[in-house]
Amino acid sequence: MDAQPVSRPSDHPTVALALGGGAARGIAHIAMLEAFDELRVRPQVMAGCSIGAIIGACYAAGLSAQEIRRHFASIAISRRAALGHMLRRLPGRLTRLWNPRHPTVVDGVAALEMLLPDAVNTDFGRLQIPLKLMAVDYRTMEPIILSEGPLIPAIAASASLPSLMRPVEIGGRLLFDGGFANPTPFDVVMDAADITVAVDVTGTPDARKPAAAITKSDLDDGAYFALFTAVTREKLARRAPDILLRPDVGLYRTMDFPKMEEILARSAPEKQRLKMFLSARVLGGDPLQGTSRTI
Repeated sequence: MDAQPVSRPSDHPTVALALGGGAARGIAHIAMLEAFDELRVRPQVMAGCSIGAIIGACYAAGLSAQEIRRHFASIAISRRAALGHMLRRLPGRLTRLWNPRHPTVVDGVAALEMLLPDAVNTDFGRLQIPLKLMAVDYRTMEPIILSEGPLIPAIAASASLPSLMRPVEIGGRLLFDGGFANPTPFDVVMDAADITVAVDVTGTPDARKPAAAITKSDLDDGAYFALFTAVTREKLARRAPDILLRPDVGLYRTMDFPKMEEILARSAPEKQRLKMFLSARVLGGDPLQGTSRTI
């Protein structure tokens, strides 16, 4: 693995990091993690939802931002690349991955076991950074915080977008995508550190499209945008994180993973804003340009 960020001495403020849901737009989270690594600042605790749960779990398990970037680049470049990666790990998982009785959805646990780095196939208790993942209980419609037990089923529950992945049963609860209750879960870690950083990748509709060109897929995405934005707006009205980052990735659609490099490039300004914030609030100095600092 790449060199990891070093822990800060106790005289520096602690940082909580929340990574929100937004499907392919959540690739922007990797750029934010690069900011942490480049400044050698390590979050004390993390929260994640959906794609934020996936990327956050990789980081909490000990992968550096660069390792996460390389891994996602290897599978996001095309659907063929992702399928090839899964096929190499398919033996013994086919009947779990796909069921003819539910042909439009896959088993998220099996899919993530095949797609994610081996380091993520672990337990919450073995993580290098404490992690809380958001999901929704299908039967009660209550938000659920997952923070113990096997990690991959919890990630799958948090990222189980209806119509794409089946819900996941954990502890007698049937769980699905946490974005429907808490799309940017900064509130679940705000009291666990001195400073809270939140990354919102909810997205926005493409306002440039004329009405006649709007498709069913656009409307489906728009419904999610409206819901997730409303939930986050209500939370911000009550209590806000110390910094809320919103990378300019709103024009990318749910499955635009092959556009990873574009998404990361458009995230660069918010990455730099985060570095300036961490330098001032955590390191007590000026932003570091292209260097690392041990603290």
